[in-house]
Amino acid sequence: MTLRPLLMLPAVLAQQVYVPTSGPSVPSQCVANNSYATSIPSHSFQEFSFTQSETVRTATSVPAPTSTTLYAPPYDSLSHLVPNLTTTQWGNWDPSVTQAPTDTHNPYGNASRNALWSALPISDFTRGIYSATVSPTPIPTSELVLPPPEYFKPQDCYTFPSSFMLGVAGSACQIEGAIADEGRTPVLTDVLTVYSPDTSPDYVANENYYLYKQDIERIASMGVKYYSFSVPWTRILPFVLPGTPVNKQGLDHYNDLVNFVLGKGMLPTITLIHSDTPLQFYPNISDTVIVPGTGGIGYLDSAFQRSYNNVSFEDAFVHYGKVLMAHFADRVPIWFTFNEPLLGARNGKSIDAVLKAHARLYHFYKEDINGTGKISIKFNNNFGVPRDPQNPADVDAAHHFNSFQLATFANPIFLGKDYPPSYKDTVQDYVPLSASDLAYINGTADFFSIDPYTATVVSPPPNSTIKDCAATISHPLRPYCVMQSTMTATGWGIGYRSQSYVYMTPTYFRTYLSYLWNTFRSPIAITEFGFPVFGEGEKTLVDQLFDSPRSWYYQSFLTEMLKAIWEDGVQVIGAFAWSFADNWEFGHFEAQFGIQTVNRTTQERRYKKSFFELVDFVESRRQRA
Repeated sequence: MTLRPLLMLPAVLAQQVYVPTSGPSVPSQCVANNSYATSIPSHSFQEFSFTQSETVRTATSVPAPTSTTLYAPPYDSLSHLVPNLTTTQWGNWDPSVTQAPTDTHNPYGNASRNALWSALPISDFTRGIYSATVSPTPIPTSELVLPPPEYFKPQDCYTFPSSFMLGVAGSACQIEGAIADEGRTPVLTDVLTVYSPDTSPDYVANENYYLYKQDIERIASMGVKYYSFSVPWTRILPFVLPGTPVNKQGLDHYNDLVNFVLGKGMLPTITLIHSDTPLQFYPNISDTVIVPGTGGIGYLDSAFQRSYNNVSFEDAFVHYGKVLMAHFADRVPIWFTFNEPLLGARNGKSIDAVLKAHARLYHFYKEDINGTGKISIKFNNNFGVPRDPQNPADVDAAHHFNSFQLATFANPIFLGKDYPPSYKDTVQDYVPLSASDLAYINGTADFFSIDPYTATVVSPPPNSTIKDCAATISHPLRPYCVMQSTMTATGWGIGYRSQSYVYMTPTYFRTYLSYLWNTFRSPIAITEFGFPVFGEGEKTLVDQLFDSPRSWYYQSFLTEMLKAIWEDGVQVIGAFAWSFADNWEFGHFEAQFGIQTVNRTTQERRYKKSFFELVDFVESRRQRA
């Protein structure tokens, strides 16, 4: 493929290069004074006593706010932007209740809501142990004592800007549970177990819907400033479309959540959709799966290209976004429209719908609401690095891999440019962007949001070319049309292995930040990153809590981030850890990404070592305003 030389040159310069050498290297801190060559140890006896001391320190909670910053007018001043809204509320759906609702005459009543659930092949529906919001309790000091320090620590002296956003993240479908309570109707993730009977459903998860105050209390007590969460579309609009009633219980719930976050001295960030498309968009639940070899782009079909009752996903989603923004924009400083939309895209129309829905909501927020906060969209991409940085074919493959996943959205949004060749060559049904489309979409994100969990080693297809693969819908390497590996050119694995696909790859992370900054020319926020320790779920609780590999992951990635900021000139504005607690990872609880444990019987949370050290790493290096 042909690359744009001027655009891609900074990324080429940032690639990893293997420098051959022989023999062990002298520690760099010992070279200046030549101590490694001249010193001779001396030996002596002395009186022995147990004199080693340990410093006992506790986490520092976020201070209570002294004032409230507003980012837009309140809802009363914005209600005319979402006219003719009506609100109502519904009960809980419970298949064990035999008495059916009697409001069958109401197209949006409890009978209609229950019918949406009853139509699903759910045979093992269960509820959690809570049915109402739990009042929070203060975190005892004994839980906030920092763990014993480990021997090896980062040696850098770099600092984070005073405005650096340190946050934790979660998504509704992975933590809330209560999926059929208080009006919520079915979403894509509720039926994943129909196709994978051996997996765990999302019915209960962490019961965060009722335990959100205690979760926020725990996060604030650790000194974290930002809490990133998503709102389920069907919790706000159970019948999805414009003109249908808004769920008062849903609005009240998230209104209280936002206010509770602010009351704890923290700031909320909201993602409008995170893998939980309303199930009403699917004529058949089998349509939720993208079958490999059929030309699809993502893994699950998030219905971006679909319509429901002759209303397009784009129009319905924009309406939902306007409702949420109008109600909460006064208090929420940061909004994300989509989470990792590439993974939910079926075809070119999907990509087109995401770009245009995102742009419409950006303009609504900035021009109609006159919001002073920030808007972005979260991208996925496990950074592709060339297997051999000195092999042009491997470098081209890495550029193809990364541009397909990122520039497909980021070219129009950040650069006002057309789709990259990697996308147009692969997705034959892409929707062309006109000059007016590009002008409207350009500049509709205030910073670049990325979820860079790990890296992957990339090379061209073994028995084909990238171009031939892109033209062959059934090719097994589509849509990216490259070989992905965890082996470097030296024969070593790319990094320390986690429970899932994540490898510890901090030096590649620094390269990635340079690639993003120099390619898309925008401030960068790390909106998710995390590490599920291998076999953690099989360990005793005390060993799960002392999660050294996860702590190494966070500290090494943040160290490389600081190098990117100070040595490479990259502007990184924040980092959000995934996740603030072990959660439902789309069918499994075994891949534990959390910085807190969760007892699946009692729902009790416990802080892990990595939580303390993540916060301590940033706050001990934060510049004071």
